[in-house]
Amino acid sequence: MTMKLYCFGESGNAYKAALALELSGADWEPIYVDFFNGEARTAEYHQNVNEMGEVPVLVDGDVKLTQSGAIQSYISDKTGMFTGKPEDKYEVMRWVLWDNHKLSSQNGLTRFLMNFIPEDKRPQQTIDFLQGRTKAAYRTLDTHLEGKDWVVGDALTNADISCCGYLFYPEPFGFDRKEWANIDRWLGNIEQTPGWKAPYDLMPGHPSDRGL
Repeated sequence: MTMKLYCFGESGNAYKAALALELSGADWEPIYVDFFNGEARTAEYHQNVNEMGEVPVLVDGDVKLTQSGAIQSYISDKTGMFTGKPEDKYEVMRWVLWDNHKLSSQNGLTRFLMNFIPEDKRPQQTIDFLQGRTKAAYRTLDTHLEGKDWVVGDALTNADISCCGYLFYPEPFGFDRKEWANIDRWLGNIEQTPGWKAPYDLMPGHPSDRGL
């Protein structure tokens, strides 16, 4: 049975789920959510797709899951992939949670504020504050990756898929991978993984659809 992923191209959190599905070789298809025109805020979406009004949402038969970390874990349970060695379980989880709280939550919001709202309504002080926090997170990740090919262990895991979620996007949000040598090398390792695709090649929806 083909799994369905409710998503849109601009969403880094949806990208984490889509990338895990694609790299696992799962049978899946993207279902476009017209987020910027308010689809996820409608009563129909809340009632029938996700009461939280968010993407991604994975539907696999009778199973419906939201939140990228939960979806990644589900894909791992189905495929046996991206878990690392048994002793790595909690270290992988630690980095997924770190990403959700310290990295994706910050750079996702920064990217949104800098690119997807009218320029005259962008809160520059908030953007400056968030960029300070994201820089600290990049430093943490770059330091951790010194001498390592992957965030945890010796192969791609959910820690990598989670932490890279927003870092492949081309829009400016204060991240230049060339300024972070270890992150740059690590992202290159992910790009060389068979089946890897960039966000806008993997999911429908692009800023150009809205004239951006």
